[in-house]
Amino acid sequence: MTTPPPPLEALVRHFADLRDGTHAGHATRQGKEGAFRQAVSLLDPPARQVLAEFDQHLLLGTGTVHATGPHTDAAGGSFAAWRLSWPAQRAAGIAPITLTAHYGAGFHHPHLRGGTVGEWPLNVTDAGHAAELVPVLRAIAAADLHNLVFQRDWRIVPAVRPARPPCLPSRPSAASSRPSRRWT
Repeated sequence: MTTPPPPLEALVRHFADLRDGTHAGHATRQGKEGAFRQAVSLLDPPARQVLAEFDQHLLLGTGTVHATGPHTDAAGGSFAAWRLSWPAQRAAGIAPITLTAHYGAGFHHPHLRGGTVGEWPLNVTDAGHAAELVPVLRAIAAADLHNLVFQRDWRIVPAVRPARPPCLPSRPSAASSRPSRRWT
């Protein structure tokens, strides 16, 4: 078997954490909070890089990046955000480009999200354009699979299920596959 691309490997780690009740080797909320703060620190340079690329190439250097660092939200969860704002966006009264890391109070582990993501432009007129979308397609598929796991649980992903004797059923019982907010 070949090594999966990094986003798929990350999903396997994610689903294994769900299976094992851990995150980054931690089982307690306190340990997971520490891992979240470390993840935010590690994510800061790439998040700033991506937003700087958008500023340089699309906003023509008119933007400003603001990073919050880790904070506690009103519900007791944690979050960090990187925002790219620019004059035309502010004048239009719309939100900035936002990358958010969040670890909700009732969540099993942290997640990333954008401010408005739901659609991706499809402007493909040749094979090169299509190939350029491979990282985007991986990100969309990974997010979709993650949300499908959220609707049920990690057992829908064969790569994270332990091998079982052939006499055991291949599907979990209905009671064990119900979604739970703490398993996100």
